Amino acid sequence: MFTRAHHIRLALIIGLHAALAGCAGWISGDFQDPQVRLVKVEILKARLLEQRFLLRFRVDNPNDFRLPIRGLTYQVHLNGLPLGTGSAREWVTVPANGGVEFEVMLRTNLWRHLKDLAKTLEDPHSPISYGLSGQVRTGLLFGRSVHLQRNGEIIPGDYLPE
Repeated sequence: MFTRAHHIRLALIIGLHAALAGCAGWISGDFQDPQVRLVKVEILKARLLEQRFLLRFRVDNPNDFRLPIRGLTYQVHLNGLPLGTGSAREWVTVPANGGVEFEVMLRTNLWRHLKDLAKTLEDPHSPISYGLSGQVRTGLLFGRSVHLQRNGEIIPGDYLPE
């Protein structure tokens, strides 16, 4: 007869094998870094001393296995001015060859950069460069950190109501 200790050992061994099977792609070198993009920035609150933004990120997994995301740290810049930094601690599992979106709240105080920011917004049809950099933590037992760096331009007039 099996005792309770045998059942626990058997469950631990099965669980460990299942966890390691999901990491086989990382160990064998078939692992491809996920693509992380900033999809949308929404203004939630804009007061003089505090601004809140909702950042929507999309993670695409090019691998043939599910990819657990353990967290994200990021920095966002507008024309070289630091918009804010933050981190997301939510766990998200990205399906094999699929993608998932998640949202992160960003709180910042642009008061000290208000003069420079106002200059960049004088012409609403002039593009503003943005930069997104950060790090995505993946995996369960044998985690991996994926660095991300994205640059682009936005035109403020596209977001202003007419």
